[in-house]
Amino acid sequence: MKSMTLEQLRATASAGGVVGVTLKGQGSGFFMEIATRSGQDAFLVKARSTEPRRFGSPNSALVVLRDIGIAVAKLDATNWNPDQKEVTQNRDSRAQAMRQAHEAAAYNQWLAGEIQASIDDPRLSIPHDEVMAEMDSDIAALPKKKRA
Repeated sequence: MKSMTLEQLRATASAGGVVGVTLKGQGSGFFMEIATRSGQDAFLVKARSTEPRRFGSPNSALVVLRDIGIAVAKLDATNWNPDQKEVTQNRDSRAQAMRQAHEAAAYNQWLAGEIQASIDDPRLSIPHDEVMAEMDSDIAALPKKKRA
């Protein structure tokens, strides 16, 4: 079965390529299955993903269909269970993503401050070769450890 974005569905419907639409209940949501004139059925997916677009109720799906110009749809509630919890993303995973975003923003702010402080430092810069020569000298002066 193929996938179809909302824009593709809109274009297909306006060209007369949609034969029918079925709202299929699955868990606590509904998905859209589209029958096309070419004989290849498709399901509606999110705009920038291959993940099926999930509607919380048939009403919200019907609003989208009506906006596209599709006025007739079938409803298949065989596998619909309004009491089933949605398990795709819970609050803990969202909270973790937000924490990571805040940590990244704080690190970027700190790094930008460090870079600006270095740029604003009035002391003269030391050439790389000079720094490396001094480091080599310091390393050579360290006592060598006995190897076993």
